[in-house]
Amino acid sequence: MNKLKVGMISFAHGHAFSYFHALLSLPEVELVGIADPLKSRVDSLLNQYPLSYYEDYRELLAADIDAVVICSENVYHAEITIEAAKRGKHILCEKPLGITTEEMQAMLSACQENNVQLMTAFPCRYLAAVVQAKKAVEDGEIGEIVAIKGTNRGTFPGGWFVDPKLSGGGALLDHTVHVMDLMNWFTGSQVKEVYAYAAALFHENLEVDDAGMIHVKFANGAFGVLDTSWSRTAPFPTWGDVTMEIIGTKGVISVDGLAQKNELYSSAAGKGQWDYWGDNMDAYMIQAFVQALLSGEAVPISGEDGLRSAAVALAGYRSIQEGQPVLL
Repeated sequence: MNKLKVGMISFAHGHAFSYFHALLSLPEVELVGIADPLKSRVDSLLNQYPLSYYEDYRELLAADIDAVVICSENVYHAEITIEAAKRGKHILCEKPLGITTEEMQAMLSACQENNVQLMTAFPCRYLAAVVQAKKAVEDGEIGEIVAIKGTNRGTFPGGWFVDPKLSGGGALLDHTVHVMDLMNWFTGSQVKEVYAYAAALFHENLEVDDAGMIHVKFANGAFGVLDTSWSRTAPFPTWGDVTMEIIGTKGVISVDGLAQKNELYSSAAGKGQWDYWGDNMDAYMIQAFVQALLSGEAVPISGEDGLRSAAVALAGYRSIQEGQPVLL
């Protein structure tokens, strides 16, 4: 069997651990090594699995690998992606793809010039409810989409996420991109106008926003509105949500991406708890990335997809500064 040799660059983002175990579960993948400037972040994995460790990601790129998965702080996505492309490695990059439109364009250009594929990590496309809703829309069950109302509200991440020099923005950037990608995917259209609000409402002394609302107009006439925040408090039973109300000319579809769960209200724990029993969206996304590369097909979620959703969030910040809608 042909195996895809993969390396992982940075475990700054918590999703890296899920991606790591998804890669390990695939017999067609050889996980070669890990690069992270902070060895303490990956010590638990290095102690458990026979993997090479590199402090400098460039040393991993010099190894015999076919592809990399990048889960660094947002500000480093462009630098690492461009270097990986120059070394001829295919790339799966954590969202948001970048923190400026210009650097994301440079990432896409570097991959195109070096004939490598760039995939954006949008695992929400693989949630069971999202997959079923997409099929229903394609089958014409609700007619033409008129509007989509979405939410992506999570718990406060802390750490580098609230340092604008490393994250590039707050909840508006962090939580716009997932559901905005779904809106782009469902409508098949591009956002042409953005109006947004964002502020630090739930946590004191933040340099970034922890709550926001973003409104968009699509080229095909559809509207979208998205509630983005780090508003889930510690006692809340879920880490966050991914929901959409898709309004069509013939009907409405309600999507709750994380509805496949058992709820437990425990006196011992002192709070509500939940146990997700649904399909592993990260595992499906990793599998799709690997299969595309092994078969020589295009990755299912492109760098262009990542740029389109991140550009909306960045336009949202411009809208806040100008106090009016902005055009894309």
